Amino acid sequence: MSDAETKTMAGAHTKNHDYHLVDPSPWPIVGATSATTMAIGAVMWMKAMTLGGMKLGPLVFGVGLLGVLYTMLAWWMDVVREAEHEGHHTRVVQIHHRYGMLMFIASEVMFFVAWFWAYFDASLYAGEAINYTRQEFTGGVWPPKGIATFDPWHLPLLNTLILLTSGTTVTWAHHALIHGDREGLKQGLWLTVILGILFTICQIYEYGHAAFAFSGHIYGATFFMATGFHGFHVFIGTIFLAICLYRAYLGHFKPEQHLGFEFAAWYWHFVDVVWLFLFAAIYVWGAGPAAGAAH
Repeated sequence: MSDAETKTMAGAHTKNHDYHLVDPSPWPIVGATSATTMAIGAVMWMKAMTLGGMKLGPLVFGVGLLGVLYTMLAWWMDVVREAEHEGHHTRVVQIHHRYGMLMFIASEVMFFVAWFWAYFDASLYAGEAINYTRQEFTGGVWPPKGIATFDPWHLPLLNTLILLTSGTTVTWAHHALIHGDREGLKQGLWLTVILGILFTICQIYEYGHAAFAFSGHIYGATFFMATGFHGFHVFIGTIFLAICLYRAYLGHFKPEQHLGFEFAAWYWHFVDVVWLFLFAAIYVWGAGPAAGAAH
């Protein structure tokens, strides 16, 4: 092969653009297969289905869940490698990642809109005649008759202050990173993770002292679904930030390139804002005269 031909072939493989054409990856098909297995296992588990006389639902669900978790870990490790060590995340690629994260958060907003919709439909139309079973249960009032709600100015207020403070500490960490203060980054992340764990502990304690159950009535269903899914998002966000803290100790993130941490901060601010709406709508506005009886 001539030198000219060699140079032509080399040039054909030279990157002359700002985009990242990813290498073939097994993780999409592995993740899809694992998620399908998990869904099948969940159906088998909830329906108490048997296979060969054995209830294999929990086992099938567990295998699928492990596959999903492994896919998430391995895939994100690939993304970190592409960003930190291979330099594929150019400014153009980062812009596209930001668009993706914004669309994800927008989908999360609509997810919580559904739970707020359910809550306000039940509370604003508690006595609607067409929903005769609802009227029979609620007595035409909200909170429903016989429901002792939480006092919003005790644990719910404490959790609000915890999340607002955590929003401040994650902003501090981000500011420190931008200005090259690695110790400030670590300290801010430590405080944010601790506050996230504290919020989760307080919410678990609150649930344990609820004077109403999840099932059997519309108040418990709407309350626990809305606040419970938010609590799950706080738990996921805490893990997200803990991983960022670990990566900070590994020397990852630069002032000009730190999408992983930036997206964690966006996600955390999102759960902060959702909680403010939950606190105002469900705990304060929806408390009713019986507030505090649960404590």
